[in-house]
Amino acid sequence: MKKYYVERDVSWMYFNHRILQEAQNESVPLLERLSFLGIYSNNLDEFFRVRVASINRLLEEPSLDKATHHSLKTSLKTINKLNLAYSVEYNETVERVMGELEKHGIRVLNEKQLNDEQKEFLRHYYYDKINGSVNPVWLNEIDDIAKLEDNRIYLVVERTDSEKQKTKYAIVKIPDRHVGRWVKISSSDGFDNIMYLDDIIRYCLPLIFIGMKPATYRAYSFKFTKDAEMEIDNDQDYGTLQKIRLGIDSRRRGDAVRVLYDKEMPREIQKKILERLDIDELDTNLAGGRYQNHKDLMSFPDCGHTELKYPKWPHSMKPEFTTTESVLDEIRQKDRFIHVPYHSFDSYIRVLQEAAMKPEVQEIKTTLYRLAKDSKVVKALISAARNGKKVTAVVELLARFDEESNIKWSKRMQSEGVNVIFGVEGLKVHSKLLYIESRKGNIACIGTGNFHEGNAKVYTDYIMMTARAGIVKEVARVFDFIEHPYVHPQFRELMVSPNSMKNRILRMLDVEIKNARAGKEAWVKLKINHITDKDMVRKLYEASSAGVMIDIVIRGNCSLVPGVPGVSENIRCVGIIDRYLEHSRILIFCNGGHNKYFLGSADWMPRNLTSRVEVYTSVYDPDLRKDLMRTIDYGMRDNVNGRIVDGHGTNAFPEIAPGEKPFRSQEELNDAYNHAGSNE
Repeated sequence: MKKYYVERDVSWMYFNHRILQEAQNESVPLLERLSFLGIYSNNLDEFFRVRVASINRLLEEPSLDKATHHSLKTSLKTINKLNLAYSVEYNETVERVMGELEKHGIRVLNEKQLNDEQKEFLRHYYYDKINGSVNPVWLNEIDDIAKLEDNRIYLVVERTDSEKQKTKYAIVKIPDRHVGRWVKISSSDGFDNIMYLDDIIRYCLPLIFIGMKPATYRAYSFKFTKDAEMEIDNDQDYGTLQKIRLGIDSRRRGDAVRVLYDKEMPREIQKKILERLDIDELDTNLAGGRYQNHKDLMSFPDCGHTELKYPKWPHSMKPEFTTTESVLDEIRQKDRFIHVPYHSFDSYIRVLQEAAMKPEVQEIKTTLYRLAKDSKVVKALISAARNGKKVTAVVELLARFDEESNIKWSKRMQSEGVNVIFGVEGLKVHSKLLYIESRKGNIACIGTGNFHEGNAKVYTDYIMMTARAGIVKEVARVFDFIEHPYVHPQFRELMVSPNSMKNRILRMLDVEIKNARAGKEAWVKLKINHITDKDMVRKLYEASSAGVMIDIVIRGNCSLVPGVPGVSENIRCVGIIDRYLEHSRILIFCNGGHNKYFLGSADWMPRNLTSRVEVYTSVYDPDLRKDLMRTIDYGMRDNVNGRIVDGHGTNAFPEIAPGEKPFRSQEELNDAYNHAGSNE
């Protein structure tokens, strides 16, 4: 199978390239194209901090066998080769989009393009906003640059004494988190003018080094990325919170795995920077443009040009969540669901708030993987605890890059009487569950994404709300397992990992294979983020070879190579990059005409199937079933923002047949939901 298996991290590079391609798409509004460039850059930063760093760490293991070492080294070389090619494409795209912005009256100026009025503005701006936030450190005083904070923008400043012609080098951290990366300066020549904060610092260098002898200055940007894997010493006698805090500190001390720098930087300075970062031959060392950290393009000011952004789509409220009647009673009568961001996440908040107040509600349990900065979810749980409910929150402290936020909220909930559980030792709790115990009938909510108000505005996710006794009882059993991991409950309505999820999915695929070989109708429809588990890939190939028709809407990593005769000719994969991030996980099996529907939290990766607490729920409600089928079918039909995932990173658009109309799945879904709301 090796020939037809795309390594996880190589397939991720193909996925991120789809985002870059969307930034090149001229049908996308200009400021949204800038945002996609920011997303691409931000994704790449995290990829190097986590995945590439992990590969580097494995390659240093002395016990690693030769075959694995060779495979990892090959993957790393492929990643670096793709990254080099994509970076050239990326820089060209940034220049092209910036050039297009000028046609619309928005211009980015550097420190050498200023008129007298703008220069005076920057002098005042420095003393008003920047002074005291920029503190140069002489380079010869720094033994290890990697001890500095990573993923920040730095300038290495070359300062040459005008009298003695003696040169010294200093490191300056750009204070973008203090004042923002973009500064709007006075208009000129009919343009709205924007400056990078980097260039404002360049202009203000004589003020930053004020009090020293006259000098000339040159400055070159760079940034570096460190290994983000936290080292948590489980043998030490620390509590969970203390362990995570120590882990966060260890992340700050991680090794550098990538450095990006201005290609105009003189070789002498390059050498000094790379030596002090201890970059080796397998790390990424990339010369690029004048500016680093392009993730800030996601927050580029629109200067009032809303026509250069996507038109706003409303987040509708379904009628059952706006009624004055009890929404809990509505759920007891019939399964309910929301599909965010098309539907408002406030619908779920209403369920929580009502449960927090209702006298008949006795207990609330929920899993929390990522939490919003000002979490309404947590506030509702605290309200429930204050109202005398027994409240349990399972908080995943190892949700990468959200550990500090989750610690803060955990302490707040604990102080308010919420029973906070920090997951299961050795297993991340990634499932999205809510359990409400009530004298009038228990209720459960099962989701595909985090209970997070911010995510719910940009991630497509389902939340199913049900009072079906079988499902609700099994959700309660999942919480029992989390609290008492030595018990091994059995599940029928739910598929739970690490319990039996993987085997059950494989068995359902076997049913499709058996039916196809018997000449019966056999198909599978999936919407998922990642497929990298080798057993799943093999089984999908076996199903395709048997004649099972397989449609997959996939967002990220895909180790499949669809369309190979005799292997995968019956597999079609489409990756959609649009205004919302596709995140929901849906499984639909033909099952001999008795279709089986599931939604849940797990991707088909080894970690999700065997090393995390994940949940898929059976779906029985005909309205939700119809909606899930439509979402997948629309995704497969998308010929505007859907790209063919072929295992080679081509990312081509589907061919539009003569007479066929453009079809954009997210727009069609948005219109359908709004039309349904207007009819109701």
